[in-house]
Amino acid sequence: MSSYLSHTKEEQQAMLKAMGIASINELFADIPKQVRLNRELLLPPALSEMELTSYMQKLSQQNANLDAYSCFLGAGAYDHFIPSVVGNLTARQEFYTAYTPYQPEISQGTLQAIFEFQSMICELTGMDIANASMYDGATALAEAVAMACSHTRRNEVLIASTVHPESREVIKTYARYKGIEVKEIDYDNGSIDFGCLEAALSDQTAAVIVQNPNFFGIIEDLGQAAELAHHHKALLIASVDPISLAILKSPGELAADIVVGDGQCLGNPISFGGPGLGFMATSKALMRKLPGRVVGQTTDLDGKRAFVLTLQTREQHIRRDKATSNICSNQALNALAATIYMTVLGKEGLKEVANLCFNKAHYLYDQLIQSGKFTPVFSAPFFKEFAVIGSCETKALNTALLLDQIIGGYELEKSYPQLKNGWLLAVTEKRTRTEIDSLVEKAVNYCD
Repeated sequence: MSSYLSHTKEEQQAMLKAMGIASINELFADIPKQVRLNRELLLPPALSEMELTSYMQKLSQQNANLDAYSCFLGAGAYDHFIPSVVGNLTARQEFYTAYTPYQPEISQGTLQAIFEFQSMICELTGMDIANASMYDGATALAEAVAMACSHTRRNEVLIASTVHPESREVIKTYARYKGIEVKEIDYDNGSIDFGCLEAALSDQTAAVIVQNPNFFGIIEDLGQAAELAHHHKALLIASVDPISLAILKSPGELAADIVVGDGQCLGNPISFGGPGLGFMATSKALMRKLPGRVVGQTTDLDGKRAFVLTLQTREQHIRRDKATSNICSNQALNALAATIYMTVLGKEGLKEVANLCFNKAHYLYDQLIQSGKFTPVFSAPFFKEFAVIGSCETKALNTALLLDQIIGGYELEKSYPQLKNGWLLAVTEKRTRTEIDSLVEKAVNYCD
């Protein structure tokens, strides 16, 4: 053990003497012998810093990283370009080490950053108020379901089967212990089947949940979904891709009541699946039901601009049993990265990113279809992600592409068994024409 500690043997003895014990083992005297390991840990010999750095670098080279591979895998996590300023600013110690801003008088920087994040999310979504971020898009969606049921005092929700499969599972987990009944609505041509939705709606429905663009990348008709939901006094919950909102109508314009999503695509790396960045926005009518905390702007005693925690419905300080939610921690550092990203790009930059994604995705789609080795699954309009059916096994195709340093698409058969050899491909602004053409060439050759 001593070889892994930074203290010398003399220092260790001095500390043991100060504690009045003779050995390190005496620290564990209260642990029964029968539950102790009674052998040395299976650890390798200690390495110097230089040796350890070299070892870790060799180990990391076994990973298929996004610097060396071109990525066409989306399905909820997207390889967008992150300007260097994002990492440089979030690494500053006043941001990197900041915790919950309990004391506003010494947390003005953190509070302002959160306030700006909320303001930008409201502008993107077209909603009145946003909270100070949540764990990720899936849990934000589940929290929105709980919020809708609390507001309407109903316990049934209808969710489109085109919502991300993992998000649907998270919702079902929440619902199981909250007494909420979850019903899935089938799709037609890749979009929610409005005939099935209308037939399923009743005076027991608390909310209708639609993802836009949906899991297949298809653009859903949020306006029609909102109209049907509101006819039965239910709420519309929209789960959205924030990048798409630069060129699509905002959910607020389309009468959504609660808007959620994952901000990973806004300046946050994929990082092997986490951490994510959940956001939630709603109308003034529902703001008292909004989980988490809201930072507001005010003036201090001298009339200067100041920021405070305006709403804390989480009740984390007192009365936790009355909280709207007890798990909606603020992802402040990730939210800061998203805020810097949106600030640096601005409205026009974000619109350019969205248009590049749209155009490049459609170029890849056209090339694959024209090859004759892939056929369309749906004919509905899509944003940056689309589904095709290949003439070869998708899993084997993805394995072959990895050998050429290409990360292929998602195997749709995993979540939708009826879509055998279905391939879900995502194209971001990072993908070059050379990379796209290479994917097409390799995929077509493999399927021959």
